[in-house]
Amino acid sequence: MNTLSAIGSFLVVATTLMVAPGPDTALVLRASVVHGKRHAFATVLGISSGAATWGISAALGISALVTASEVAYNTLRIAGAAYLVWMGVSMLWKTLRRVTADNSGEETDWSTAVTGAETPMRAWRRGITTNLLNPKVGVFYVAMLPQFVPDGASHLAMGLLLSLIHVLLGVLWFGLLIQATDLARKWLQRRSVQLGMDRATGAVLVCFGLLLGLSSS
Repeated sequence: MNTLSAIGSFLVVATTLMVAPGPDTALVLRASVVHGKRHAFATVLGISSGAATWGISAALGISALVTASEVAYNTLRIAGAAYLVWMGVSMLWKTLRRVTADNSGEETDWSTAVTGAETPMRAWRRGITTNLLNPKVGVFYVAMLPQFVPDGASHLAMGLLLSLIHVLLGVLWFGLLIQATDLARKWLQRRSVQLGMDRATGAVLVCFGLLLGLSSS
């Protein structure tokens, strides 16, 4: 297997895994629907920062220590699961508050009713935290990258290259989702749709948090 064929094979595997729905996708779509493209791209930048950190760590062999240590892995796994569940439950709870406010006739700004004052920095922080607290991302890099390193190639250089490709692929995929969402923005800005989006996102985050917390590896 030469470098080009290794990259091609990696692209096929990485793309397949990328398009599968997950917490990252839920966060990006919600940010795009509720807060717009700026916050959505800030979320993508946060997710990409987390993925790049995991990828570089895997290339350097650092994240292998986490995956090799059961205590370190479980600590990170439980922390990530708790964070996802907390974030999901918070969204669900605040949507209930939104419904109560609507029923009582209160005038509330939708953009702050669910998450409080939202800024691009906060969106970036949410993206990177979600990614860094998911040890399965580290496992992906540690398990997958060595399989696509051609014989005789530098593991460090190839690992960094594949990590960069994976991050850029994520930016491209999420960028397409954001643009597609923007085309239907007028319909998606309806309060009922945004309420449904927050409920769906909260439920997805809780589910993924529980799955992560209950998983053993």
